[in-house]
Amino acid sequence: MRKVTAKSILSSENNMNIYRGCTHGCIYCDSRSECYGMTDTFEDIEVKVNAVALLDRTLSKRRKRAVIKTGSMTDPYIPLEKELRHMKQCLEVIERHGFGASVITKSDLVLRDIDLLQKINRKAKCVVQMTLTTFDEDLCKKLEPKVATTRRRFEVLKELQKAGIPTVVWITPILPFINDSTENIEGILSYCIDAKVRGLLTFGIGMTLRQGNREYFYSKLDELFPGLKREYIRTFGLSYIVRSPNSERLDRHARRLCEENGIIFGTKEVFDFVSELGPENSQLCLWA
Repeated sequence: MRKVTAKSILSSENNMNIYRGCTHGCIYCDSRSECYGMTDTFEDIEVKVNAVALLDRTLSKRRKRAVIKTGSMTDPYIPLEKELRHMKQCLEVIERHGFGASVITKSDLVLRDIDLLQKINRKAKCVVQMTLTTFDEDLCKKLEPKVATTRRRFEVLKELQKAGIPTVVWITPILPFINDSTENIEGILSYCIDAKVRGLLTFGIGMTLRQGNREYFYSKLDELFPGLKREYIRTFGLSYIVRSPNSERLDRHARRLCEENGIIFGTKEVFDFVSELGPENSQLCLWA
């Protein structure tokens, strides 16, 4: 763990990351890419020690409420959060100032804060976005070895649904020649339908590879799927966007299942749902 003092906490789009780096061990993580300037070991977590106080000061100056989003670069519920509780304290700040919250995670630790998430949702809006990539539990343990399994994440989605907290599922990344199958997509969608998720993101069925995460991913392919790296190099070269050969068919199939079950589908449509407080929640925050 490395402690740093941040100068700012929110981006222009109200995105927030209180940690940098991750210990989930997902073999495909784009956040390992060198373009993000993570010069230390990825598993050596950088902690913004002033994140809570900085968020409090920032929101106290805002007159117009918005949804504060976190988890796009680093899961806020990494194991270190159990000890530090920075995410919990940030949620308390968000709730106190009457802002909304959107959390992207793979961890069941989010259930620790379910009462707080409910309060935020009642006052403004709260959406939990859960990443599901692999219906097969054994494969999941290979691809995402140090985080809650897909089955456990489905159970988390069910608990959130019972608590009245809207959810969105990211089916991404889908790794060519590994989990880009109809059976995988249908399995994940069956969980989404059962858990009554509000929206689904596929980003075109594929993954990203660039310097930093490409090398790590290929080393894991050599370890877990011998010979497959050669197929990736032959098929995709140095491409950043790596689409499954089945991407169009699988994306259409996912869209159809969503339409049949009342699930919002499409990047813009889902992002709009996550970001917009709605007419009843768009007034100035008079109690902040």
